[in-house]
Amino acid sequence: MKFIIDNWYWVVLAIVSGAMLLWPLIQNMKGGALSAQGAVQLINRERAVVVDVREPGEFAAGHMGGARNVPLGQLQEKLPGVAKNKTVPLLLTCETGARAQRAVAIAKKLGYQKAQSITGGFRAWKEANLPVEKGAGKPSAKA
Repeated sequence: MKFIIDNWYWVVLAIVSGAMLLWPLIQNMKGGALSAQGAVQLINRERAVVVDVREPGEFAAGHMGGARNVPLGQLQEKLPGVAKNKTVPLLLTCETGARAQRAVAIAKKLGYQKAQSITGGFRAWKEANLPVEKGAGKPSAKA
């Protein structure tokens, strides 16, 4: 006990270091994020709907095969037209995953309880050598 009292700053440092190492794991469990390989499994097994929340120019430069484009700023209005079945998994992606995390919160407010973001976004998808399409892709919904 005397050691802990005399070296309290080392104990605090060890606890903080441990928490920082566990933080990404906790965020992934809480935030509903999954790996690119996990996304492929959901797409193949449960017919998950993939929505890319990047801007149209980013989307046209390259996107996940079969993804629909709904920019983050239009998600609340257009998502119900793109993903009609709220019981099917909804995978949200962007370039790195940051916008997709915000999109998950919006989707869950709209009733998509199986909404998840793909960890690392489109970059992680490309790095995993998964199928990439270029061009406008499927239209998101009629304006």
